[in-house]
Amino acid sequence: MALSQRLDLRQGQSLVLTPQLQQAIKLLQLNNMELAEYVEGELSQNPLLDRDDGEGPAVLEAVAADNLLRHDGDGAKADAPTAQGEGDGFGEAPDDGGRDTVDRTTTETMPASGDDPNDVDYDNNWGSAGIEETDGVAAIGSGDLSSWSSAGGGGGGFAGDEEFGLEQTVADSKTLRDHLLDQMAIEFDEPRDRLIAAHLIDMVDGAGYLSGDLDLLAEQLGTDISEIERVLIRTQGLDPAGVLARDLKECLALQLADRNRLDPCIQALLDNLDLLARRDLPALRKVCGVDDEDLMEMISEIRALNPKPGEAFDRPLDQPVVPDVMIRRGADAKWLVELNSDTLPRVLVNNAYYAEVSKVAAKDRKAKEYLSECLQSANWLTRSLHQRATTILKVSSEIVRQQDAFFEHGIQHLRPLVLRDIADAIGMHESTVSRVTSNKFAATPRGIFELKYFFTSAIASAAGGEAHSAEAVRHRIKGLIDAEPANAILSDDRIVELLRADGVDIARRTVAKYREAMRIPSSVQRRREKAGQAAMAGRR
Repeated sequence: MALSQRLDLRQGQSLVLTPQLQQAIKLLQLNNMELAEYVEGELSQNPLLDRDDGEGPAVLEAVAADNLLRHDGDGAKADAPTAQGEGDGFGEAPDDGGRDTVDRTTTETMPASGDDPNDVDYDNNWGSAGIEETDGVAAIGSGDLSSWSSAGGGGGGFAGDEEFGLEQTVADSKTLRDHLLDQMAIEFDEPRDRLIAAHLIDMVDGAGYLSGDLDLLAEQLGTDISEIERVLIRTQGLDPAGVLARDLKECLALQLADRNRLDPCIQALLDNLDLLARRDLPALRKVCGVDDEDLMEMISEIRALNPKPGEAFDRPLDQPVVPDVMIRRGADAKWLVELNSDTLPRVLVNNAYYAEVSKVAAKDRKAKEYLSECLQSANWLTRSLHQRATTILKVSSEIVRQQDAFFEHGIQHLRPLVLRDIADAIGMHESTVSRVTSNKFAATPRGIFELKYFFTSAIASAAGGEAHSAEAVRHRIKGLIDAEPANAILSDDRIVELLRADGVDIARRTVAKYREAMRIPSSVQRRREKAGQAAMAGRR
């Protein structure tokens, strides 16, 4: 067979992600805070993008009212008249100086395009889902009316709250290394000891433990290990107590010594921390040679210690969770779902500026191409932001509709739910629903929850009825254990019997898995602990 070169033409089909589609998918995954950072970067690069912070909410709501696509209670759609007639929701607003205005707080819909990341028709009829849109807010039919304040649980700041955050006043804290070096300068007089102590401090990890090898340090400094340990003992006396310990036992011993409580009995307790972890109180009494009251007192002292003394320093500032979606009661007993407009960026495409600059750059081909690219990028960003807002509202509204019992009665009424249930109901792909619910939070009357929280696996019903949510079953298990008396500790088998009596078909290993995930000890460990507590209470 002869080998030769040849040219062939072949026709085929392939799925290609355009840069615009990649951008839309990326924006869909970001939460509001990450989205604001991304938009800031785009504003600094694109001269045709403007930040919309000067028109005020009244103008934005007026523009939203022109572009809003309303649905009545029966699902019939009625297009509100727009400034452009049959517009696509992205046209210029009247009297805006030739700029495109997009309000991210509304539920206006955008027609699907060839590069739509969801590839769905957004003219779907929502009437069958019981969802209504009124004044830019998605409303879901519900039952009895209850006030926001009586629902309990601070959802944490809805749109319009102007409370000053305490985290804004927190100053920079001193690091653990700086804190120890300041004390070292006072504690040690000899330059040689200061050098060794400085090296030991550099070996301290974030929890306050000594993480290096002392033999290697002695070799590097050209000294004996005994001298290193002598300086280490003095360095371990620095504040906070327990710092520069080599293990947990030494860390606790240093803190007890600092309180003048390191006696032989409690030292024996530290030598048998494994028994304490298993809550084997009879064995601990025998090892320590004390009675029940003294043992419980020593255990209380151990629990009052800090196993990671270095974490008081270098601790990152806890950032409060900022909800992306607000869910609250309306005056007509319906659940209202709206985006958190306080954290959503608003951008404008300055068409007037583009028209003005285009006249100057008409003869420069490169400048004209650059302006065209900027305009296309700006338009795609506004469309993607609008598409993101619409998609999040659709998914959140359907979650609220399907988990209505949770918002009404609590976690015990949480229904089993998977991504496909939401995707089928609103006509989107599961991957789109997954991106929308990842790393996004909803403020509800019962607190702030991640949208992923409402998706739980199903546990079959013992009577063949409706399945139970795994999260609701975990809540039941915790409630049963919390209510158990000290003289009747519930075993995993007994919990299985009680749950099956309530109609939950669950295996013993599943109960054990849920219990361990909630960090609840076994029945043997709980019996020992409660027996010790009861004995101590009886002596008092």
